[in-house]
Amino acid sequence: MKIQDTLALAFRTVKSNKLRTGITVAIIAFGIMALVGINTAIEAMKQKFTESFSAMGANGFTIHYREWRMGFDGGSDVKKKKKGQRAIKKSSTGKPITLVQAETFRERFQYPAKISLITSGVQDAVASLGDKKTTPTVRIYGGDENYAELNGYTLATGRNLNALDVQSGRNVCVIGSELAEKFFGKDPERPIEKIIRINNLPYRVVGVLESKGSTLGMSWDKMILTSYRNVRRFFNSNPNASFSIQVKVADVRSIDGAIDQSEGILRPIRQLAVTEDNNFFIDKSDSAVAMLMRNLSFITISALLIGVITLVGAAVGLMNIMLVSVTERTKEIGLIKAIGERQRNVRQQFLFESILISLTGPAFGVILGVIVGNVFSLVLHTGFVVPWEWLLGGIFICSLVGLLAGLYPSLKASRLNPIEALRYE
Repeated sequence: MKIQDTLALAFRTVKSNKLRTGITVAIIAFGIMALVGINTAIEAMKQKFTESFSAMGANGFTIHYREWRMGFDGGSDVKKKKKGQRAIKKSSTGKPITLVQAETFRERFQYPAKISLITSGVQDAVASLGDKKTTPTVRIYGGDENYAELNGYTLATGRNLNALDVQSGRNVCVIGSELAEKFFGKDPERPIEKIIRINNLPYRVVGVLESKGSTLGMSWDKMILTSYRNVRRFFNSNPNASFSIQVKVADVRSIDGAIDQSEGILRPIRQLAVTEDNNFFIDKSDSAVAMLMRNLSFITISALLIGVITLVGAAVGLMNIMLVSVTERTKEIGLIKAIGERQRNVRQQFLFESILISLTGPAFGVILGVIVGNVFSLVLHTGFVVPWEWLLGGIFICSLVGLLAGLYPSLKASRLNPIEALRYE
């Protein structure tokens, strides 16, 4: 029997056992869907994190008074030091960076770079215009004329904050595109020079930002930017709230020099002795993304485990189905061997049946996984994502599963004695 005839016979046999084939295919499809779907969603998250947190690119860094953390570290507050040093609490590593310290740093920093001073206001502000009002989910940020550029925003219309706005702390603001559309419709020019109220305080709109999308359900467009002095006056319940300092150099090759100079300037401002460790942290702009990518690897491992466990179950089920098929078709095997069929052809037929079933599952699982994962990417407003390495890896694993699951049943079928098989009831 030619190999194409063996394949055709295997296909007809698989097609004739719809229920058993369907159950096994569904189990395999679910495992591949979980594997491909979760990893498609992870790829979409990686795209969004890269866009959202790498606004300054590789040539920027931010100075905080304490380490920025996001991870699965169990919430420990203890930072381990090098051997021979005492472990210290992260929460006690530094006092907040004050307005005076931040402005002194900006005055002394002579490196060719752009600097932005930032402080956060409330996260639950209410903006209103006439009878239109937002829910208390508007975030207020205090920055300066460089805030928008260093945080990946582009001005859609109007103007940015200027030095006079920052120094005077007057009630002017730049609003996100979501708020502009809610209050003024789709005409980008309408908001300019209009008065809106923020927590019942009047503010003049001087600019509107281009849409930046959202990350994990948090919209970057439902925000209001005003000067850090204004935020400190009206929207900061804590008078000792810390400032962050963002620095962006023109060339990535000069970032190390900028970091060294920043550290040298800030240490005396923070009144640190020569023998004392820094009580502030310098994070490169891509460090947040790197940290998030490391944390996403835990989800990837979980998805892989789910897929492997499901496929192991599918392999056991597939082997049982093939063994049952051998038992049911014992007379058929005896007949084809009696008329001269070789062991190799019998073995090939059962192996092909097993592989056909194990590959039909991934065909459905891959499609469903990509669809499910890209539903998540639609929520994040990213492009269509196809994790090719996981897709091809899943198909390869399923082929291997089919081969291994069908190996023993095919060997058992090929070794049947034709005389005993023909007498089997």
